Amino acid sequence: MLKERITGKVFIELEIQTKRRWGGLMSQVDDHATPVLTETKAGAEEKAKLKISVGRMDGLVLMICALVGLDTVAQTASYGAQSIVWLLFMAVFFFVPYAMLCSELGTAFPYEGGPYVWVKLSFGRVWAGIATLFYWITNPVWVGGTLCITAVATFSLFFTNLTGVWKYIFALLFIWIATLATVFSFRVGKWIPTLGAYARAILIGFFSITVLIYAAKHGLHGFGAGSYKPTWATFLLLTPILFFNFEGFELPSEASEEMKDAKKDVPFNILRGGIGTVCMYGLPIIAILVVLPVNQVSNLSGFIDAIKTVFTVYGGSVAHDGTATLTGVGKLLGDLAAIGFILALISSATSWLMGANRGFAVAGMDGAAPRFFGKISEKYGTPVAVDLLGGVISTVVMFLAFWLTSGNNSKYFSAVLGITISATTLSYCIIFPALIKLRYKYPNVDRPYKVPGGTSGVWIVGVLATFWAALASIVLLWPGLLNPLAGSSMDSSLPSTFTGERFSYEASQLVPVAIFLGFAIIFYFMGAPTRKEQLLDGTGLGETISTS
Repeated sequence: MLKERITGKVFIELEIQTKRRWGGLMSQVDDHATPVLTETKAGAEEKAKLKISVGRMDGLVLMICALVGLDTVAQTASYGAQSIVWLLFMAVFFFVPYAMLCSELGTAFPYEGGPYVWVKLSFGRVWAGIATLFYWITNPVWVGGTLCITAVATFSLFFTNLTGVWKYIFALLFIWIATLATVFSFRVGKWIPTLGAYARAILIGFFSITVLIYAAKHGLHGFGAGSYKPTWATFLLLTPILFFNFEGFELPSEASEEMKDAKKDVPFNILRGGIGTVCMYGLPIIAILVVLPVNQVSNLSGFIDAIKTVFTVYGGSVAHDGTATLTGVGKLLGDLAAIGFILALISSATSWLMGANRGFAVAGMDGAAPRFFGKISEKYGTPVAVDLLGGVISTVVMFLAFWLTSGNNSKYFSAVLGITISATTLSYCIIFPALIKLRYKYPNVDRPYKVPGGTSGVWIVGVLATFWAALASIVLLWPGLLNPLAGSSMDSSLPSTFTGERFSYEASQLVPVAIFLGFAIIFYFMGAPTRKEQLLDGTGLGETISTS
């Protein structure tokens, strides 16, 4: 046993029982070898402040709030009956492999920072830093962009139209409630995701029951069997949206060292969260399609439009042009549904920020980013510096959204959603191959959950997950690039709000990606002083191997 004192009150204890063979800088390990990351002095000091407080149900709540983002339900439904077919297709060929991948990595390598550590062990700090920055930066952009805009639209539709300064006040409250929930200890902040998870379940359940009542009273729009026939063009358009809908299995692993039992809780939560996610997306999408004509489903407010329409069975009416007006009990229930919807949006923001901020903080304390980002609050056990920085970025994005688009929310929604998804999919292109790399690099690590099928199974799961991430990235960064395979023009895949504006759309996507990459590289060099203060580096590989 080796004990090395870092400060007057921080100790790091590392078990070293490794048989090392220095030729080729390789290590011989026993059957239950477990990689122990090289700890920086900063990492040791900051991780000592973490508080173990994430139980099994807490992890499940975080996962549900991360996976089930109601802000994209309407955009998925806008593609018609095909969206149901492709939702089920992606559930089988992406969601299931993705769940297996995260179950193995999350239980075999249960370290704080999750994906950052998986990539670091596989490909080194540089790639880990790049993947983590892309994974992290999308969240404050998403919160200040699509989530905030959707919340404003919902409030305006059900309560009073937000204009002028009131729009900004509401947006600031939305952003900073989510941000402050990440600053306080998890015991306090977890209540927003908890309430949000319940709000989702109640809202979707009550909405689905109301659709049946509405159908009995007014009938349904319906669609013929031919509407389900999948097409290549729709598949290419839907792939990134469905990918975005289904991501989030790795999020609780960002707080692995705060979990009470990560090795048991991660696969438990992934199984239940996965089943719940498919149901929570499928039900509202089907309900929207049978209640609203496809041409009335907008990206921004289709789900809440559907709520307003079906809730007229409790009081209200629908005009000939499809406009719904709620009265009496219908108005009361509609307002409650709107509040639940906004709460679901805030809980999505809080959950993703809680997880991603921890990953970026680990990068800071490990030397892949400036040391400042790795600061953990001794009082709360949270990465306060990154939390507050995220809130500032979300605020800037929100102001830019309303200023640059002059109130054209739909156009900004498409652009920001594209940036959010493409940066995330690019990070997954680095994260997902870690499954294959780590199975070869550490074949004897104890894996409470193991991807079935041996080496072949690992390759199938790893390649499938990476393929979908790469395809989503290509489709988002250059919409229509693969259209010639289906005999259609490239520009036909541009978002409708960017029709005839190929250059403007590409600039809105590629310029931010280049900026993110530049910051990732700059941050890595800024982390050099932190990397110099290593506690242990027995192999020269940036890690040591410990057997249990």
